[in-house]
Amino acid sequence: MSAVIESPRASAAPMSVFERYLTVWVFLCIVVGIALGQLFPSVFQAVGRLEVAKVNIPVGVLIWVMIIPMLLRVDFAALAQVKNHWRGIGVTLFINWAVKPFSMAFLAWLFVRQVFAGSLPADQLDSYVAGLILLAAAPCTAMVFVWSRLTGGDPVFTLSQVALNDAIMVFAFAPIVGLLLGLSAITVPWDTLITSVALYIVLPVIFAQVLRKQLLKGGPAAFERAMHRIGPWSIAALLLTLVLLFAFQGEAIIRQPLVIAMLAVPILIQVVLNSGLAYWLNRKLGEKHSIACPSALIGASNFFELAVAAAISLFGFHSGAALATVVGVLIEVPIMLAVVKVVNSSRGWYES
Repeated sequence: MSAVIESPRASAAPMSVFERYLTVWVFLCIVVGIALGQLFPSVFQAVGRLEVAKVNIPVGVLIWVMIIPMLLRVDFAALAQVKNHWRGIGVTLFINWAVKPFSMAFLAWLFVRQVFAGSLPADQLDSYVAGLILLAAAPCTAMVFVWSRLTGGDPVFTLSQVALNDAIMVFAFAPIVGLLLGLSAITVPWDTLITSVALYIVLPVIFAQVLRKQLLKGGPAAFERAMHRIGPWSIAALLLTLVLLFAFQGEAIIRQPLVIAMLAVPILIQVVLNSGLAYWLNRKLGEKHSIACPSALIGASNFFELAVAAAISLFGFHSGAALATVVGVLIEVPIMLAVVKVVNSSRGWYES
C-alpha cells in the first residue's frame, strides 16, 4: 500500500472536542471519582480485589479498549521512511530514549525528594518518583498526531517516528524503567514489570497489527469508518479508568490537594526542556520545520495510557505512582497547546 504524502498544511485538521477539552474531562473525572469513592467505598474495594497475577482485570480490559484504537493507527511499514529524515529521527530517538527518562528521574529526585519532600506524604515519595519515571519512559503514540497536524508537521515523518518509537518501546521500556527505579533506590518488581510490558505493549501491538490488516482489506475508507466507530470506546475507557483511579485516590487528594500541583512541576519542566532541546537540535542539524515540529512534540508528550496501566499494575490503585501518571494526563493538553503555539510562532526564526 503506497503512502499518500499530504502537504503539511493540508493535514492541519482541528482537534476533536474530547482532545481540546481533555483537561476539563479529567477534572470532571476527579470530581466524579472522588465523590463515588466516598459514597460507595465497598464497591471500589471489591473492584480493586479483582486481580489475577497482580493484574487488575477491570483495568486490564479498560486499558486494552483504550490503547488498541491508538495502535491501529500505527503502520510499521512506515519504518521504511525513516532513512528519508534520518537527522530528525536521530533527534527523536536521542530525546525520547537518552534524555527524557533520565532527565525525569533527576527532576523527580530533585522536586519530590528534595524541594517538596516536606509537603508530600513521606510514605509515598518513592511511589511518586516511580510514577514520574513511568510517565517519561513511554513516548507518545496517539496525541502526537494531533500536535503534528496543528503545526503542519510532515505526516509521513510523524507516522515513521511513532512506528519506530513503538518498536523500540517493546524492548526498551522494561529495562529503562527497571534501571531508573533501581538507581532511585526503588525495589523493582521485575515479574510484574515484565508482565505489564507483555500485557500492555507486546500483546496489544500484535493484536492491533493483525486487526489493522483485516480492517484494511476493505480499503482505506472502510478502515476510517471502523476507526470512527471504535474511537468513542477508547475515550470512554480512558475516562472510566480515571474515575476508578480517583475513587481510590480520593482520600489522599482531599487531605493534600496541592499534591497534584507539586507533581505537575517536574512534568512541566521536562516538557519545556525536551521540546526546546529537540526543536533546537533539529534546527542546528538543518531539518525542515515540518520535521522539527513533530520531532519536538513527541519528545514532550507521553503515552500516558501505558504509564497509568503500568503504575497500577506495579504499585496499585492507591499508590502515588498511579496518581503521578494521571497528573500527566491532567496537564497534557494545555501545556502541549502552548508548545504548539511556540513552534508555530517561531517558524520565521527557525527558517532564518
